[in-house]
Amino acid sequence: MTHLPKLSLPRLRIGIVGAGIMGRGHAEVLAAHPYAEITAVARRPLDQAPQAAVYPGYQELLASGTVDAVSITTPDHLHADVMVAAAEAGVHILVEKPFTTTVEDADRSVAAIRQAGVTAMCLFNHRWVPAYAQAKEQMPLIGEPVVGYARKDDTIHVPTEMIGWADRTTCAWFLSSHDIDLVTWLYDDRVVEVFATARYGKLRGLGIETPDAMQIQARFAGGAVATFESAWIYPSTFPTMVDSYVTVVGESGVIQLDRQKENIQLATEQAYSYPRNMLQRVVHGVPAGAYRDAIHHFVDCARTGAEPLVSVESSRHVTAVLAAAHESARTGLPVKPA
Repeated sequence: MTHLPKLSLPRLRIGIVGAGIMGRGHAEVLAAHPYAEITAVARRPLDQAPQAAVYPGYQELLASGTVDAVSITTPDHLHADVMVAAAEAGVHILVEKPFTTTVEDADRSVAAIRQAGVTAMCLFNHRWVPAYAQAKEQMPLIGEPVVGYARKDDTIHVPTEMIGWADRTTCAWFLSSHDIDLVTWLYDDRVVEVFATARYGKLRGLGIETPDAMQIQARFAGGAVATFESAWIYPSTFPTMVDSYVTVVGESGVIQLDRQKENIQLATEQAYSYPRNMLQRVVHGVPAGAYRDAIHHFVDCARTGAEPLVSVESSRHVTAVLAAAHESARTGLPVKPA
């Protein structure tokens, strides 16, 4: 449970490393927290933080002495070096998902964080989506988990236009990381073996060396199983950029979570759509939603010393599961996460 920080605690000075889409999103949310202040950014300025000093890189930002915490929103494969450097500087860490894209990077990040004693959290914000949080509370009603299915599929706009580094990640790292964290949290269990397949074709034909889709079958320590599907070649005419669905079957019941429609439908002369609002929305000029709640949770934990809802060890496990899945897709064999 998150406790609101006491008013006597100091404001948290935050630096943002990564000035892309997610950096702008973090800045907007952090600027709305009453006890947070964006004091520094790396590489280039952000319109959402015009007062922040701009440093040429994260090393200079950390050495400046102007931040108590960093928000890391770089591309997936660049997280670890920043986390290790921040921990060694005694700076709290909020990092975008996935935690890292190799187990080695995850291990050195966790070791540095725990040795330094700083507060750190990977932004698996789905735990703050009201329906998912309610599902966690209702899990005892459906009994022992048996089987689960989670899909998160994007339109082709994401790997071809939204991010310029799709060839350095995969749809599974980018999308299934959320679902693996969510389902392991719902099950309260760990994955012990995975078998995965990947399909290449459309994106490779466009010069982007990354799978069109991946499917991961996971076996958990308690005997339950789950399938994680990710793809990012939906046509851009699809009414939402993300198609997200989760079901969990237990021995005594089932929970289904469909986030494609989020209570509003919009028809214009150009398109018919379902605007998303569970993760990110602005209500009367103020950021709201699970994304905002997760980031504010980190700020409160960094200020009070409370342990974040998402531990770095659980985030390391997500990395291990995905690393095993990519090895399985490469070899065609089942793989046990490290």
